[in-house]
Amino acid sequence: MQAPTPSETRIDLSQMRQALGKPRAQLKGRQVMPEARADVQSLIGLAPAEGHRRDLLIEHLHVLNDHFRGLFERHLVALAAEMRLSVVEVFEVASFYHHFEILKDDEPAPRITVRVCDSLSCALAGSGTLLRQLQAQLLDVKVVPVPCLGRCEQAPAAQVGQQAVSKASVAAVSERVAKHQTQPHALPHAVQLKDYVQAGGYRWAQQLATGECEAEAVIQQLESSGLRGLGGAGFPAGRKWRIVRSQAAPRLMAVNIDEGEPGTFKDRTCLESDPHRFLEGLLIAAQVVGIDAVYIYLRDEYHEARLLLTQALADLRADPPCPLPLIELRRGAGAYICGEESAMIESIEGKRGEPRLRPPYIAEVGLWGRPTLEHNFETLYWIRELLENGAHSFASQGRHGRHGLRRFSVSGRVKEPGVKLAPAGITLRELVDEYCGGMAEGHTLYAYLPGGASGGILPAHLADVPLDFDTLQPYGCFIGSAAVMVLSQHDSARDAALNVMRFFAHESCGQCTPCRVGTDKAAQLMTAEVWDTETLNDLAQVMGDASICGLGQAAPNPIRCVLAYFPHEVGATR
Repeated sequence: MQAPTPSETRIDLSQMRQALGKPRAQLKGRQVMPEARADVQSLIGLAPAEGHRRDLLIEHLHVLNDHFRGLFERHLVALAAEMRLSVVEVFEVASFYHHFEILKDDEPAPRITVRVCDSLSCALAGSGTLLRQLQAQLLDVKVVPVPCLGRCEQAPAAQVGQQAVSKASVAAVSERVAKHQTQPHALPHAVQLKDYVQAGGYRWAQQLATGECEAEAVIQQLESSGLRGLGGAGFPAGRKWRIVRSQAAPRLMAVNIDEGEPGTFKDRTCLESDPHRFLEGLLIAAQVVGIDAVYIYLRDEYHEARLLLTQALADLRADPPCPLPLIELRRGAGAYICGEESAMIESIEGKRGEPRLRPPYIAEVGLWGRPTLEHNFETLYWIRELLENGAHSFASQGRHGRHGLRRFSVSGRVKEPGVKLAPAGITLRELVDEYCGGMAEGHTLYAYLPGGASGGILPAHLADVPLDFDTLQPYGCFIGSAAVMVLSQHDSARDAALNVMRFFAHESCGQCTPCRVGTDKAAQLMTAEVWDTETLNDLAQVMGDASICGLGQAAPNPIRCVLAYFPHEVGATR
């Protein structure tokens, strides 16, 4: 083939300039459909003069997802235009969270979505069979397995739309589908503001506001009580308040009610019964630390609790007992990783819930780069009681040399599962016998998970180890959020470990390779009849040492516990 002559390849610069100067018939990329933009505007409102707030992206996605039963691409493009964001940015946030379903424009939205929990406690109660039966019977709706719904004491748990179904059966779920019962239940038995105030509620918040009670005295009470963070990390609450209080204003606060740890449901139970006790603790913390704005991050599966908390906040604003900081309720979107404090902060800012590298710690650089007090729901729920009864009253509780009280979420093979307020340091055997009515009929204790999916697995002969912070580490476990799941002779530790590893693989944010690849590979290896102990131990080491956050660091615990305490189940030797 003859090479082109120079004249054939010469570029006419004047022609190029002329072509570039012509206006495009349309912009590159997908264009905003006027109808889609009108849909978005009608649901999220017209943009104010300063534009839509970037941090409300996830909230706007929820509005669209709820209304249209999915996120159509045309609406995502329109939302990006309305919020002056790139389409890529909106898509990458929407695709990160499990509860957002992105749909093609010509794709039908599901009429109803039925979610069936497949986490450990529900699996023990037969959720796998329930899922298969529903998928075979309900052909006109979407039936999907999902990780823990936070209703382990009601296993097997399901959701029809946004309505929870306790102790779910094919008949109960089918009836709700047939009647299109998809909205959350009301919670009429929760304590109302008037009753809470009449019983002495918000007195401490008022006394702080008027100066009758000093902030330093409150912090000293917390320190004397020994109250620690009850979301899993166990950091001393009083010390955390001092650290954040010492930082330069403005200071912010983030409250974690995204209890996604399989086996945990204590926060939901307390919130559904007495929301104002939590809100008073929040206001006390805000006044003592000097907080300008509070962001409450609530798990998306807790639809009933969200309605209740929304009303409680409205009542509080209508009749405030003291000056209120800005309080915003934010809705999670089905990402376990957002229980990690820095991932939660990313999500509150309207971004993908990916953990941050530390340092810096969020007490110094948190929400929008400001010092941030992060607390679990239950920690704040204790504040009023500690101030009323004194630090000694709390610290004097406990067994086996431990101090304080703990709310244990107990599920699995016990007669009476539920939230049990018990002394710190109680043993599993004492907890089951004294607070749960013993083992369920026909079941004897075989093993237990003392701290949810990530807390490891212990055999029955270690059922007399005190359950508290720092007592379980010598056994390769930890208490975490005190989510106790009990197994019997009809179960296997191997199956339990595989269940939770699949959960970790599903919930990994994918940011770091050790966690993203390690959890998936481990789950595959754990299906073998005889475990490849060398490879699994190598994976466990890498995940524990090199993962960015606690998900990947704790994921190996079930592997190590099975190999240490249940080697006979996987063909291994000690």
